[in-house]
Amino acid sequence: MSASPQGAVPEEAFSVKTIIAPLVSIIVGMFMVILDGTAMNVALPGLVKDLNSPLSTLSWSVTGYALAQAAVIPLAGWLSERFGAKQVFLFSIIMFTIGSGLCALAGTAEQLIAFRVLQGLGGGMVAPIAMAFTYRLSPPGKVGTIMGMIGIPMLLAPALGPIVAGWLVDYASWKWIFLINLPIGVIGVLLGLRTLPKLDRSRVPGLDTLGMVLAPIAFASLAYGVSEGGVSWTSTKTLTGLAVGGIALILFIIVELRREQPLLELRVFRSPDFTRGIVVQWISQIALFGSFFLVPMFLQQAKGYSAFDSGLIMLPQALASGIFMPLGGRLFDKVGARPLVMTGMGLVTVAAFLLSGINADSSTVAIMIPLAMIGAGMGFSMMPLNTHIIQSAPLHLVNRVTSLTGAAQQVMTSFAVAGLSTILTSRMTHYTEAGNANPLQAFSQSFGDTFLFVAGIAVIGAVVGLVLRRPKKAEAPPAEMPDPAMMMGH
Repeated sequence: MSASPQGAVPEEAFSVKTIIAPLVSIIVGMFMVILDGTAMNVALPGLVKDLNSPLSTLSWSVTGYALAQAAVIPLAGWLSERFGAKQVFLFSIIMFTIGSGLCALAGTAEQLIAFRVLQGLGGGMVAPIAMAFTYRLSPPGKVGTIMGMIGIPMLLAPALGPIVAGWLVDYASWKWIFLINLPIGVIGVLLGLRTLPKLDRSRVPGLDTLGMVLAPIAFASLAYGVSEGGVSWTSTKTLTGLAVGGIALILFIIVELRREQPLLELRVFRSPDFTRGIVVQWISQIALFGSFFLVPMFLQQAKGYSAFDSGLIMLPQALASGIFMPLGGRLFDKVGARPLVMTGMGLVTVAAFLLSGINADSSTVAIMIPLAMIGAGMGFSMMPLNTHIIQSAPLHLVNRVTSLTGAAQQVMTSFAVAGLSTILTSRMTHYTEAGNANPLQAFSQSFGDTFLFVAGIAVIGAVVGLVLRRPKKAEAPPAEMPDPAMMMGH
């Protein structure tokens, strides 16, 4: 893929209006995949009854999906360069859609788990390829605006997942969580075939076989180990996952640094701008997914809300992120990432502090306002941060960078859920052993302590955001710019 610094052609030849159609195709695919990641949690109680299987077994339908995604993300960059971003993106959507149909037909827990893994294998490559694709299509000077547009599904989908799933489970059937993907997937593929530009393929060497083996083992094992840490950090499963993942990761790093054309380009960490940006991104992931995990649990266990009602209370967070995401993208083009990241993480810090004072007697409005603040804060900062990270890397490494960051985010998301779950459990044990006879009060206090920890994490993100600076724009020879008509050919 040869292209100009931000996109493929000059802004005057390739305007934002010109790429609206391919952007819609990319957003449809991303939204469907990300939505499904959070939707399954609501369906698990119903699945226990319908499939006559214990929750401990069915939870693997969630874990298997996440691990499959973590395993294939490192391959996204190489496959895009070898076979073309359009082809791999559409193939991933097709595989995800087929997996969704099979999930709806599952008659046993084992079948559902297997089909969810197939879903994850398809869906894992969608987000990193979509981000690299969009970055290359964005006209110079409009990168933040365009990246902000595709960032909408990245924040809206996780928040809307419980709402959609809750309604379908309460008023239809858990099967519709998967059936609804079929028409969306077909529309996404047809739109992609018609509107996505067929970018030139890069001449890449043979597949880094050793890296291909070590990367999935490392990322999937670490994600598994950290997710099991939510139950016990000293269990055999947790220690085995972390040990295998850690050893595989060390070997993977050694192998990749010695290869001229690695599977994941780890040498990009030599860029201070990139490294600072990705550290802030990891911190923001913990804060964001901490709210997705903690608040619904509090609403259902402390307030007694149903899954659907809990999802509706989370709606202000989704709406705020949808409003502020494009605004953050446009401002990024003018002011850069630093002020937006600091503002966004500042909002998340205040919101987390407010949530730390919530208890079972708190009003719904007192919960919804901080959630809206979290949505606004993440909307301000997430896509400017993603764009900053991509711009901090050499242009020819864009595909590899989005695969690298995507794989790391998957592990950090698992770490957020598992780590916060462990903190919540330990605080519950503390308050119970301290003689607090009221379980509801103990849970409220434990919830408050956990969100106080999230506030501290967000403060660290805001402080690190202080050192972000605008990366130097890459220069590309004019000869590398393809013709606009060729870019939009099919």
